[in-house]
Amino acid sequence: MKLHRLLGKTGYTTFGCMWEKGTVTPMDTYVCKNADGSPVALQSRITAYWPDGSVKWSAHTADAGKLSENIEVLPVKNSCGTGAFEDRDGKTPENESNACHGQACITVNKTDSAYLVNNGEYSITVPFNGNALVSTVCDPGSGRLVAKNFVPHLTLEEPATVDGNPARVDKNYTGRIDRVTLEDEGSLMCSFKFEGTHIDKTGTGRLRFIIRMKVFAGSKELKFTHTFIYDGEPERDFLKGLSVSFEMPAAGEPYNRHIKFLPDHGVFHESVMTLISWRPRVPEGLHAKQMAGELLKPEGEALAALNKIKEDIPFWDTYDLCQDSDSHFAIRKKLYGDHLCYIDSLHGNRAKGAAFAGTECGGALVAIRDFWEKYPSGFNISGLNSDTVKIDIELWSPSARPFDFRHYADRGYNQVCYEGYDYKGADPYGIACTNEFNVMFTDTHCVSDAEITQFASDCNTTTLYVGDPEYYHELRAFGFWSLVKKETDLQKKLETDLDKSFEFYKNEVEQRKWYGMFNYGDFMHTYDEDRHNWRYDVGGYAWDNTELVPTLWLWYYFMRTGRADVFTLAEKLTRHTSEVDVYHIGKYKGMGSRHNVIHWGCPCKEARIAMAGHHRFYYYLTGDRRLEDIFDELKDNEETFLNRDPLGDFYPKEEMVEPSHARSGPDWSSLCSNWMTEWERKNDTRYRDKILVGTKDIENAPLKLISGPDFEFNPKTLHLRYIGERTTGGTHLQICMGAPSIWMEMAELLDDEEWRQMLAEYGRFYFLPDDEKQKESNGLIGKRQFTIPMFATGIGAYGAKKLNDPVLADRVVQCLLGRPYREVDVDDYTPKIVRDAGNCEELKEIPWISTNHVAQYGLNAIMLMEFLDRS
Repeated sequence: MKLHRLLGKTGYTTFGCMWEKGTVTPMDTYVCKNADGSPVALQSRITAYWPDGSVKWSAHTADAGKLSENIEVLPVKNSCGTGAFEDRDGKTPENESNACHGQACITVNKTDSAYLVNNGEYSITVPFNGNALVSTVCDPGSGRLVAKNFVPHLTLEEPATVDGNPARVDKNYTGRIDRVTLEDEGSLMCSFKFEGTHIDKTGTGRLRFIIRMKVFAGSKELKFTHTFIYDGEPERDFLKGLSVSFEMPAAGEPYNRHIKFLPDHGVFHESVMTLISWRPRVPEGLHAKQMAGELLKPEGEALAALNKIKEDIPFWDTYDLCQDSDSHFAIRKKLYGDHLCYIDSLHGNRAKGAAFAGTECGGALVAIRDFWEKYPSGFNISGLNSDTVKIDIELWSPSARPFDFRHYADRGYNQVCYEGYDYKGADPYGIACTNEFNVMFTDTHCVSDAEITQFASDCNTTTLYVGDPEYYHELRAFGFWSLVKKETDLQKKLETDLDKSFEFYKNEVEQRKWYGMFNYGDFMHTYDEDRHNWRYDVGGYAWDNTELVPTLWLWYYFMRTGRADVFTLAEKLTRHTSEVDVYHIGKYKGMGSRHNVIHWGCPCKEARIAMAGHHRFYYYLTGDRRLEDIFDELKDNEETFLNRDPLGDFYPKEEMVEPSHARSGPDWSSLCSNWMTEWERKNDTRYRDKILVGTKDIENAPLKLISGPDFEFNPKTLHLRYIGERTTGGTHLQICMGAPSIWMEMAELLDDEEWRQMLAEYGRFYFLPDDEKQKESNGLIGKRQFTIPMFATGIGAYGAKKLNDPVLADRVVQCLLGRPYREVDVDDYTPKIVRDAGNCEELKEIPWISTNHVAQYGLNAIMLMEFLDRS
C-alpha cells in the first residue's frame, strides 16, 4: 500500500493500512520502504480481517523522522506458513520486519513485581500494582535516576456546611493501579495499559481510569493517553483537579534552575534565582547569559558576589500555569510554604500547552494535546529549590472553577424544548473523557526556545500517514461513498455544497468557542437566527451528540478528499462523541444520551448514539488502542436493552411477548454496527451469526426491510418479532442514524444478495407515491408515513442503480435538491455577515442552519454521487 504524510513530521507514528481481500495472510510480515527504496524499521499488528480470514486492516509503527513524504508498506509472505488463513481467537500478535535497520531496539523483561523496559535511552520500571504507573526512569548506562513516581491524582470538591454557612471541601485521591497489561511488545515500541481508580485515605474509590503509556526505541519521549470514567455522585462529587505527577532529582545552583512555558507569543522563561540585585550588584552580563540559558560557572569575584546574593534573595519554588478558559491563562509563582501567597507572573489568551523545568542534573519537557481547546488544563511545578522537583500535568487544573455534573433542571421538557420525555433523565455516571500528554527528559538544565516550541507542536499534531482516496474507494473501505466529482452540473452543485458546509462548521468551532474538556469536538444542533446564536439552552436543540450522524458525514468527506483539516475536525468529533456522549459502565453501558443542553442530560439512552460505526474510521486509520476498549464495551451491548427498552414508554409491558424492543433502524442497525466491528476485528464468526439472526427475521417479515420498523426484541436470542406496521417517531428514524451505510457495507461482507435486494427495494418503496405504496403493500402500511425522504436519498440512489430504475433516480435527485427538511431556502451555504452580533464584530452566520440537515444532506449527497451519474 502506498501512503503519504497527512499530518506532522517528527516523532514516532502509528498508521493503518488496508489490504485487498485474500491478498495478505495473518502469518505474513510487512516491510516499509521510502520513496528512494530505502527500508525503514516497522512494527505491525493486525486490526481487522476479511470474512475469509485474510487481513483487512493492519496498524504499523515507525519513526516518522526516518520516513519520506511518500512511503510504501509491502506484505512479505511467511515462507514457513501454510498459506491458510487462521482464526487467532481474537488475538492479534505483532510482527515486524527482520531488523531495526540500524536504530535502537526495545527490550522488555518481566520480574516478580514489575516490567523492566530498556529503549536505549532509559531503563523504565513499570510495577504491577501500587500507586505508580512508572516507579523509576533511569539512565541505562550509569543507572542515574532521571525521574520517579508517575502517580495519578484526583481532587473532588464536595459541598459542606460549617457553622451554618455553606462551604466547599476538597477531597484528595491518589491513583491505585489494579491491573497492568503489556499491550504492545516489539522492537520499536511497547505500550502499557493501566487500569485502576483513585482512592482517598479511607480507601474509597472515585473516577476509575485507563491510562496508556507508549515507549519508543531510542526516544526520550513517553506518550500517555489518559481516560477517566465518572463514577461519582453528581450532587456532591464536583471535579476540582485531575493530574498525573512525577518527580525528578534536582541539583546545582539555584541560578542554574530554569522554568519555561509557552504563552501566546514567544517563551516565558525564568530562573529560581533571578539574577537581579540592588546590593551587591550582579556582575555585568550574567543575567543576560542566564536568560540565554547558559550554564553559569562563575569564578572569583563573580562567584563571591553570587554567593553573597544567595544569602538574601527569594528563591521561587513553585510555578503554576492555568488555562481557565479558551481565551485566558495565568502564570503564577510563589516561594516555598503553604502560608505564602502566589503572585501573578503573566496573563494571556491561549497558552500553547508545554512546560519545562531543569536543573544542573537535567530536566523535563511536558506538553498536553489540545491544551487550551480542552480547558481547564495546566501545569504545576514545585520543589524547584529542593533536591526533588515535582511536575503535575493537570488535565483539570485545580486553580480553575470545579466542574458541576448536576443537571440544569429537575425535569425534562418534551414538547416545548424537544427533549426526550418530561421526566428527568440526566445521569453522568459512566461517561468518560480522554486526554493526551507527552513527557520528554533532557540532559540539559535549560532547553532552547525552539526545542520547547517544537515539542509542543509535535504533541499537538501527531504524525500520520494515509493512503489516497482512490485506493480506499477501490477497496470499498467503510462501504459505499463517492470520490470527488465535478463533471456534471449536479456534481458541481453538490461538491460546492459539501465544501461550503464543511468550511462553515470548521470555522464555527472557533467563532462560537465550542471548547472545554466536556464540549470540545461536538457541534450544536439547531441555530436561532433571531438571537444570532445556537439554541444552546433549548433542550434537544443544544449539543448534537451524534444526532443524524455528523460523524459519518465528516469521515466519508475525509475519505473522499484526503484533507488534513477534515481529518482533524472528524478526529475531535470522534474523541468527544465516543467518550462524553456515551456510557462506559453502569446500567446504560453501551448506550448514549440523545442531544441535550447537557451532554448526558436527555432521558433517551440509545444504542445508536454509541455505535461502533461512528468511530471505525479513526481506529483503522490510526490504530488508536482506546477505541478497542470502546468496541469491547459495545460488542454485546444488546444486553443493555434489558435495562433500557428504547420503546418502553410506548408499549405496555403486559402486552409484550419479548422482553424489549428494537427498531430495525436505528436500534438493530446500531447493534449490527457493533457486531460487524467485532466480527472483523477478531475474526469471530459468532458476531456474524448475531447479525444473521436479525437479517433472517427481517427477511421473513411481510414487507421485509420495509416492515415495522418497530419490532419486539429478545436480547438473549437476538430475534426480532414482527408486531405490525408501527413506527415510533417516524419512519425517517429508521434510516437517518447511519443505517443505510451500515447495511450496505454489511451486505457486501455477508455477500448476501437477498439483503442487497431488500435494500434496493426499500430505497424504491420510500419514493413511491402514497397510492402506489398502499397498492404494493396491500394496504398493510395503513397510515404509516415515510417521512423526510431526503434522508433516504442515499439508499434510494442505491436502489435506482441496482434496479436500473431511471424514474426512481429522478425522484431521488429532485428530492435532494428540493426543500425536504426545513421550509427555508437551503440552496446556498454561503454565510451572511451580521455586524455586532454573537459577540463578533462581523458574525458569519447561515440563518437556517441545522446540523441535522447538513449531516444528512452531506452524507446522502456523498452516497448519491457514487450510484448516480446525472447531469
